[in-house]
Amino acid sequence: MAFRRARRLAILHKLETTYGTDATPAAADALIGSNVTFTPVEGEEVRRDLLLPYLGHQGTILTAEYGRIEFDVELAGSGTAGTAPKFDSILQAAGLAVTLTASVDAEYSIVEDATKSGSLYFVADKVRHVFLGGQASLAINISARQIPKIRVTYMGLLGAVTDIGSMPAASQIGWIAPVVVSKANTVMTLHGWTAVAESLSLDLGNELVARHLIGDERILISDRQSTGTAVVEARSIATIDWFDRARASTTGALSLIHGTAAGNIVEIAAPNVQIGKPTQGETNGIINYSIPLMLRPNAGRDEMTITFR
Repeated sequence: MAFRRARRLAILHKLETTYGTDATPAAADALIGSNVTFTPVEGEEVRRDLLLPYLGHQGTILTAEYGRIEFDVELAGSGTAGTAPKFDSILQAAGLAVTLTASVDAEYSIVEDATKSGSLYFVADKVRHVFLGGQASLAINISARQIPKIRVTYMGLLGAVTDIGSMPAASQIGWIAPVVVSKANTVMTLHGWTAVAESLSLDLGNELVARHLIGDERILISDRQSTGTAVVEARSIATIDWFDRARASTTGALSLIHGTAAGNIVEIAAPNVQIGKPTQGETNGIINYSIPLMLRPNAGRDEMTITFR
C-alpha cells in the first residue's frame, strides 16, 4: 500500500555518551506518549537576492537545520520506590540530574553544567526521523479528575530520514498506569495553605536554542525561567489573602504530592514561590482565583525538584 497511517507512531529516546553521536535507542528505550506535534525540519531560509535582468522568485537555501517535537507523557512512577521512571532520559535531557536511593526514591534536581543530551527516533508509519544532541523542556499539568501529564518540548540536530521495513518494537515494560488527580490521591499546599484547587501547571521554562557555528553545532539550554499557574477555589481573606501576598511580593513554598502507593508517588516541590497578580473567575458558579507563580531559586538551581517514591 502506498499510503501511511497517521496513528502508527513510535518514539525511542536514549541518552548519548558523546554529544551528537547516535546512541541508537531500541525497544526498551521507547517513550509511551500521546498528543504529538511534530516539526520534521526547522531552520533559517537564506535568500540569495541576485541582481538579474528579470523578476521572479530565486529560491532559498535552508541553513541551521534542526527538528522539534512535542508530546505528553503520563506522570507516574516506575512501580518500585527508588527506581527511575521510564521517561528518565527525557527528564535528564531537560537539565535534571537524578539521585537514586535504593528502595526509597528517585529525586530529580536542576543542573546547569554537563547537562545530558539524547538521541531521539520518531517513526511515523515506517519513516524514521533521527534527532541528535537533543535537549528538552518540561511543563507539568495537574488537573482535577484528569490524568496528570508532562508536556515535553524537544529539539535536536537533524540526522537521517529513512524508510524502514517495519515499525520498531516499543516495549511498555516498566510503564505503569497513572492515578487520576483527586482528593484521595492528591495533596497540594501553597504558601502554607492546604489548597482546594482545580489545577496546577508548572513550566520548567528551559529556553532551547539551536546554535550553528563554525566548528560547532548543538542544541543547548541557554536560560531558564520557571513559572506556573494555580487555579484555586476562592476562600475568605482571613483564610488566605492572595492579594496582600501579591502586593508584598511574598514568597512561600509549594508542594504537590500525588499518589498513595509506594512506587507510584510523585512529589513536586518548589521552596521559594512568588505570587503574581490573581485574577477572579468561576467554575460551576463557584468563585476561583487564577494565581500566577514565579518559581524563584532559593540557594540556587533549586526552584523545583521532582521526586518519585
